[in-house]
Amino acid sequence: MILPIYLYGQPVLRKPTEEVLPGSIDIKQFVADMQETLTAAEGCGLAAPQVGKSLRMFIVDGSELGEDYPECVDFKQTFINPEIIEASEDTSTYSEGCLSLPGISENVVRPKTIKIRYQDADFKWHEDTFTDFKARIVLHEYDHLEAHVFTDRISPIRKTFVKSKLTNIAKGKTGARYKYKH
Repeated sequence: MILPIYLYGQPVLRKPTEEVLPGSIDIKQFVADMQETLTAAEGCGLAAPQVGKSLRMFIVDGSELGEDYPECVDFKQTFINPEIIEASEDTSTYSEGCLSLPGISENVVRPKTIKIRYQDADFKWHEDTFTDFKARIVLHEYDHLEAHVFTDRISPIRKTFVKSKLTNIAKGKTGARYKYKH
């Protein structure tokens, strides 16, 4: 089932997330719904808060990015209860957008490499290291679990430039090409 994506201004996007416990939700169905939603919205990542759930989980699907980022071709994963263990001091800058902030893209500086510990949809623990664009996707979605959006990470002057766009999204004056909730 395609879920509505919550747009900027929805309180759930700024609320701390809670650990996902086995049996607390039908995790397989929720992941399937999130994947269907992500595909319909043509995104590469989606966090639970973006579909109205204050849960520590997100999914990524970089397969559509394979032409530009070959390392992302088979990058389709579920991250439950993730924790960033390490982040490199080396950084990269890239223009990011977000399904919850339609029509806005800004340069964001992020670590080039991260190590993350997380559970999969069977609640088995994993520890992986991601670099470059994979790391960026994971960090962007991880921010949602920490009640942040990517515009929190841009320079003060750029924040001034996007303020009116953010206000318009929050007031319901901006929509999206996918199913959404103001």
